[in-house]
Amino acid sequence: RTSKRTIYTAGRPPWYSETGAPVDEAFVIGLCGGSASGKTTVATRIIEALDVPWVVLLSMDSFYKVLDEGQQALAARSDYNFDHPDAFDFELLVSVLRKLKKGKSVKVPVYDFTTHSRRREWKTVYGANVIVFEGILAFANKELLKLLDMKVFVDTDSDIRLVRRLQAALASAHQGQPLPKTLSVLENTPQVRGMHTIIRNKDTTRDEFIFYSKRLMRLLIEHALSFLPLKSVTVETPQGTMYEGKRFHRQRITGVSILRAGETMEQALTAVCKDIRLGKILIQTNHDTGEPELHYLRLPKEISEDYVILMDSTVSTGAAAMMAVRVLLDHDVQEDRIFLLSLLMAEMGVHSVAYAFPRVRIITTAVDKRINEEFHIIPGIGEGVLRPATALRGL
Repeated sequence: RTSKRTIYTAGRPPWYSETGAPVDEAFVIGLCGGSASGKTTVATRIIEALDVPWVVLLSMDSFYKVLDEGQQALAARSDYNFDHPDAFDFELLVSVLRKLKKGKSVKVPVYDFTTHSRRREWKTVYGANVIVFEGILAFANKELLKLLDMKVFVDTDSDIRLVRRLQAALASAHQGQPLPKTLSVLENTPQVRGMHTIIRNKDTTRDEFIFYSKRLMRLLIEHALSFLPLKSVTVETPQGTMYEGKRFHRQRITGVSILRAGETMEQALTAVCKDIRLGKILIQTNHDTGEPELHYLRLPKEISEDYVILMDSTVSTGAAAMMAVRVLLDHDVQEDRIFLLSLLMAEMGVHSVAYAFPRVRIITTAVDKRINEEFHIIPGIGEGVLRPATALRGL
């Protein structure tokens, strides 16, 4: 379903007219291009733009050959070339596409890239008015070319394709990896779990969201302070007895918020730390390049020896947090004296920050496993920083 119409990609289309005569053959569009060139995106745009009721998208990736033991060993060492024509079963591919073009239903294999074999369950694909066929070697077979009514080559610069592949690889590189040792998550007590339930609920009122977010932030700040260096001291009580206690060593603490969402945590910090100095960093994403950019910076003087509590309400990819840490390092703040605090983090952001800055202490109340295509944490607490920032600003 698109924004304007519903397109059916499964089911039984009208293969025959009202007189019983076969309808015309399907129109086949072939899309070819290198890996990560954007073939799937182009195919999706074509499907959305077509004003036809029945469209089939057929991917060449379904027609890789089953590897024998020798080829399996090569693939395990990353020595098997999956981009060579010999890696594809063109005979089966041509047969399937020819039947689809005639309006007949076909069985399409489901390729398992983990075992390099075909699964037992093949999916049924029915004939359609238009068939969009895409693959890296869609134009490499003469018999296949004869079936294509239109040929489109998606020409994308090799540097861009490499960046896309690297981004995809890096996005999943942390999966299955243990969380870094520099991460500290607030103990998930029933109280903490209950407050998370409230602030994550879309039906929670603004007042409730503010109240319970502030409670969580206060607990987070208190938890973070426990990692500061303390020295043993002895004090005299009003009763004249001696008490063995702890006191924060004389280094100063500075709070730095990443605008705009990080500013919401300042009130909790100032409520816990008396006479603390505050700084602000504004980092925004350039929509053309997708990279974070520094727009505003105000830091207290002489912070190189301070312990810096860096605050952001949520950390998804970690891009803004890493730039903020880099700014602090440029002002001679010691890496092991930077504490990154966030109400909620995604695993991807945690791993990114920890990999780039292994001595930065990362502290949060919860870590969610994934982010969506818009880089929002899932399940999260709202649309990016918008919900916490707008709800808590000025309070």
